[in-house]
Amino acid sequence: MQRTLSSAEALAKARAYCASQERCQQEVRNKLFAWQVAGRDIEPIIAQLIGEGFLNEARFAEHFAVSKFRQKGWGLRKIEQALRLKQVSDPCIRLAMRSIEQPEYDAALQVAVVRRWERTKETDPYVKRQKVFLYFLGKGFAAEAVEQALRLVEAG
Repeated sequence: MQRTLSSAEALAKARAYCASQERCQQEVRNKLFAWQVAGRDIEPIIAQLIGEGFLNEARFAEHFAVSKFRQKGWGLRKIEQALRLKQVSDPCIRLAMRSIEQPEYDAALQVAVVRRWERTKETDPYVKRQKVFLYFLGKGFAAEAVEQALRLVEAG
């Protein structure tokens, strides 16, 4: 049987957990539950981590959004949904969405659509178009943006 951590031990572990990478409040809360920290100690620990700067939801959301966009190629809709699943507040989500610059977003989508178009092995142009379109919808891009990028690929 695992012993429960004292409040001071849990705070020290939580500091180390937050120092290793950006975290949202819910991730830390879940980790504290997993460490079997007493329920009455969890919110004071979260509050102290926020006060000390170890935990900053706006910073987390912005970092999460930019990294998922640049490294994984996610669209705004998928990023927003992932942040909602992590129970990030709406103001922080809006801030994160604004951190992705529109020209960079549009250019990245265009490059990705061209690359996907060239890699899709389909002879029927209608089916090929649908496959590419649905792929980018699944990545979280808006239908209008994907449609516009596909028109540019087909025209040029």
